[in-house]
Amino acid sequence: MNTPIQFNSSDPSQTFAELARELKSPDKDVNEFAQLMLESIGHVNAMQQDSNRAVELLATGGDIQAAEVLTSMQKADMTFRLMLQIRNKLMQAYQEINDIRI
Repeated sequence: MNTPIQFNSSDPSQTFAELARELKSPDKDVNEFAQLMLESIGHVNAMQQDSNRAVELLATGGDIQAAEVLTSMQKADMTFRLMLQIRNKLMQAYQEINDIRI
């Protein structure tokens, strides 16, 4: 049986790539899916961080246009919402599979 992915909250410096490297699964499809999900979460996180940096730069009088900041914030929000919907669908599918009587 495959072991679930556990995030080490005591070490916040551990990146998603490091977590993906630690993931060992005999089933190649499961490993690829987990890798895809971890990379997607990393991408969403990077977009959120870029958006935060743009807001900080604008607030401190940096060389950035307000339209660029707004666009960055909207992109980060959209990717976060998409990832949230994907998570919701995965959880719904998991619940449906869990509810199947054998």
